[in-house]
Amino acid sequence: MAGTTEALAIPRAVPAAPPRARLSVLRRHRRAIGDAATLVLVLVVLFPFLWLLQMSIRPNDDIFGYDLAFTPTLEHYGVLWRGTFAGSFVNSVVISLSSTALALLFGTPAAYALSRGGFRRRRGIALWILATRMAPPIAFTIPFFLAYRWIGLQDTQIGLIIVYLTFNLALVIWMMQGFFEGVPRALEEAAWIDGCGVWQTFLRVSLPLSAPGLAATAVLCFILSWNDFFFALVLTRTNASTAPVAIVNFIQYTGWEWGRIAAAATLVMLPVVVFSMLVRNYLVKGLTAGGTKE
Repeated sequence: MAGTTEALAIPRAVPAAPPRARLSVLRRHRRAIGDAATLVLVLVVLFPFLWLLQMSIRPNDDIFGYDLAFTPTLEHYGVLWRGTFAGSFVNSVVISLSSTALALLFGTPAAYALSRGGFRRRRGIALWILATRMAPPIAFTIPFFLAYRWIGLQDTQIGLIIVYLTFNLALVIWMMQGFFEGVPRALEEAAWIDGCGVWQTFLRVSLPLSAPGLAATAVLCFILSWNDFFFALVLTRTNASTAPVAIVNFIQYTGWEWGRIAAAATLVMLPVVVFSMLVRNYLVKGLTAGGTKE
């Protein structure tokens, strides 16, 4: 018994903790591996855009070359701005910004009314509004074309603005409703106690708190309007032609003007990137918040 007691009393050996220097080295290795993986992923994602950019500044006689040691040229961009593409680019900027601003102007108060209204079937109304965005564009093309030809809006900027407003309005109402429902009602009630009306509460409390969602919604509406090709192709000719439609003019029977196509595509991507960078602080928050509550 004494031997057994002594055996039980012997403490087990505890493994020595790794030294701090070793843990620091392991953390640095993991961080380096993570940074390398992130860099590879970014290069893979950006490769098509970088390749398009280098094609836009490559001479015509070496447009499909793989050697990166070439003399860059801005000839393709100069030809674009001396031609009709400049007018189409301006049309895209005006139409996209106008349709986005109008969709936010009309859709944001409607979304607030749906989120705070006490009327029945408001969920059904919101779903019906979103369902109008689900129909394919071809279903609305002929009615828009016939109506515009009759009232004289064919090949006009106002005509395209109305079309994009029709589709973006549903997107704004659906997205902003979820963001407004994420704003605590107690803050609005406190503003009412302080003497604010409905519109003052909306402008001073609810809207500033929903700024990330507003930014995310604006970016999506701008991208959908800017990248549209189908409606711009059918409803315009020359006066209101947009940049995506103008790129098709460089595809001819005699051959494809790859340098001008690459330069035009680079310019078409530029406003979306700039607009997204301007609201980047709100964009990430807006895309990860605003879930609709029951």
